[in-house]
Amino acid sequence: MFLPFFMMLIMSSLEIGVLMMRHVMLERALDLSVRDLRLGNWKNPTHDTFKKLVCNRAGVIPDCMNTMLVELRPVSTVTWQPLSSGPACVDRAAPMLPEDMPEFDAGEGDEMMLVRACIKVDPVFPTTGLGMHLPKDNTGAYALVSASAFVNEPDRGI
Repeated sequence: MFLPFFMMLIMSSLEIGVLMMRHVMLERALDLSVRDLRLGNWKNPTHDTFKKLVCNRAGVIPDCMNTMLVELRPVSTVTWQPLSSGPACVDRAAPMLPEDMPEFDAGEGDEMMLVRACIKVDPVFPTTGLGMHLPKDNTGAYALVSASAFVNEPDRGI
């Protein structure tokens, strides 16, 4: 009689464990990659090279290069323009067009920067327990988002 309850508890525990492992590894990989940007060790990064670096450092995210989008943009300290309504994530049901890509601008010296990474992953148990209650898109994937802010180092010679 209690077997279904315990099975759902075990399956939900596994689901939350995998979810947290992926999210922690995404946070860690983004922080390590942002450190290179913050210190100015990486000149003129592109979306693909930055995404490849984050994916290599994350390790446990399945099909990372195809399921992740990274947004990097300066934040105006004059207007404090708010972020868009939500993070830019991959729509796995439609091909990605160049105009759909989020902004990726490395900024200038002494400029405040915001970086957000979003990955879409499938639940381990999509029809049971926690996997059933996660907010999912039309392909059955849920989004994991990591964000960080930093200030670029001043330009040398100034």
